[in-house]
Amino acid sequence: MLPWRRVLGPLIALLLTAAVALLPATTAHAAGAPSSGWNDYSCKPSAAHPRPVVLVHGTFGNSVDNWLGLAPYLTHRDYCVFSLDYGQLAGVPLFHGLGPIDKSAQQLDAFVDKVLAATGAAKADLVGHSQGGMMPRHYLKFLGGAAEVNALVGIAPSNHGTTLAGLTNLLPYFPGVGHLLNEATPALAQQVAGSDFLDRLNAGGDTVPGVRYTVIATRYDQVVTPYRSQYLNGPNVRNVLLQDLCPVDLSEHLTIALTDRIVFHEVANALDPSRARPTSCASVFS
Repeated sequence: MLPWRRVLGPLIALLLTAAVALLPATTAHAAGAPSSGWNDYSCKPSAAHPRPVVLVHGTFGNSVDNWLGLAPYLTHRDYCVFSLDYGQLAGVPLFHGLGPIDKSAQQLDAFVDKVLAATGAAKADLVGHSQGGMMPRHYLKFLGGAAEVNALVGIAPSNHGTTLAGLTNLLPYFPGVGHLLNEATPALAQQVAGSDFLDRLNAGGDTVPGVRYTVIATRYDQVVTPYRSQYLNGPNVRNVLLQDLCPVDLSEHLTIALTDRIVFHEVANALDPSRARPTSCASVFS
């Protein structure tokens, strides 16, 4: 049998590659600085956009770098936009979303309460990337979030876990590796398809009453695999494949949330379906 490090190595390499891509050298310092144009607690929602939007970063992300594209896109369209850091590990700066997901959901709960108190809104809309599109479902289902949230938009969310293109299927053959991941970075282990956390989250149905759900996935996702595992089942759900909107869009797991203006356009449609305009390849210019 091969040493477990030969299997764990590619897994860690893939995750670290994602982290490096998510935090470019030119912006990695930004998480310690105030965001520009969002997290303005004096912002009051307009009649056109009566709910604040809370952006929930993904694994290895943070409240600034994950949203350098989408947050300005939404603030330019007169949304009150906020973002939080969650899932921090002691001694690990910038790279968040690594702690136990149920604890991260508690952080989201407290943050939404803070945003609603500041804006005076009755409910918020949530937009999350990767883990950030899945973790809020714990808040909605188990922490009373359905009373505070109108819509959840997940961009490449890990709703039913990931096989990381099959790598995680090898973990049972290497005793101790899963335990190591769970101890060091709980959120990674909890996002493996078939984890106890995901089984509990999805038991009894994917959705809760009163919340609208949108999932935006790309067939070129190399992190949350297979990409169809991102989809939700239930009422008030819309599952969108990016390539059905623009067949030549090659965005993968990171760029779908970081830079893809076609996705941004579809997020805006999901936030305000009454004013939705068709999304196509030309939406990159909108």
